[in-house]
Amino acid sequence: MLLTVDVGNTNIALGLMKGNETIGRYRLMTQTTRTSDEYGFFIMTFMNQAGISPEDIEDVIISSVVPKLMYSLTAAIIKYLKRKPIIVSGLLDTGITLGMEHPSTVGADRIVNTTWAWHTYHRSAIVVDFGTATTFDYIDGNGVFKYVTIMPGLGISLHALTGSAAKLPEIEIAKPCSVLGRNTVNGMQAGAVYGYIGAVEYVIKTMKKELNDPDALVFATGGLGKVIAKETDAINAYDPDIAYKGMKIIYDLIKEQNSQ
Repeated sequence: MLLTVDVGNTNIALGLMKGNETIGRYRLMTQTTRTSDEYGFFIMTFMNQAGISPEDIEDVIISSVVPKLMYSLTAAIIKYLKRKPIIVSGLLDTGITLGMEHPSTVGADRIVNTTWAWHTYHRSAIVVDFGTATTFDYIDGNGVFKYVTIMPGLGISLHALTGSAAKLPEIEIAKPCSVLGRNTVNGMQAGAVYGYIGAVEYVIKTMKKELNDPDALVFATGGLGKVIAKETDAINAYDPDIAYKGMKIIYDLIKEQNSQ
């Protein structure tokens, strides 16, 4: 069994993989001040809930965009699971080519997402990851990760709005039945969700036009991806487990390379 750990700016998501199936999903808030024992406690609690013992974990792989917490998290995994985790980076042979400028700066989350897209479909694709930021990553038909567009996430956008306008309240991110709000909350929800759908559609349309690749597949992932993906035909499919699946692919590739 493989433990995949996706460390984002807002949440740390853990996925238990048995073969190619995700059998457990767990989240905790990202905090850089936690100790290794705190991380160990959370990991063991999740595993106990799933009826999994440390001996059941064959390996651990981590994709992280938060360097500050990696020492404590890695130490927790070594101490509690007796495994030295694999850390996703551009130095690993993932079967794709990082064709962007300054490839060493490409985030592990984007490497994982495009690796999944290429090895699953073997054709050009855009992976839209709705996280703290929303990223649009393009990998071409030869497995070259070439371009990215990054925009503020929906949560950040709303936080900026309510933080800068004193009389606007904090609201739930939900799509109202109409873009025509009849009160402040509905109006904010309409502007946030419908406006974000429009922005996503425009970015995808413009990327495909400039790439001259109208048939590129478009996949969405990330916590808020489900809200947006079901409201637009610009996205072919939503999969919340792309990060876990991408890390599993990378892990299998590393195992295969080490066995040769």
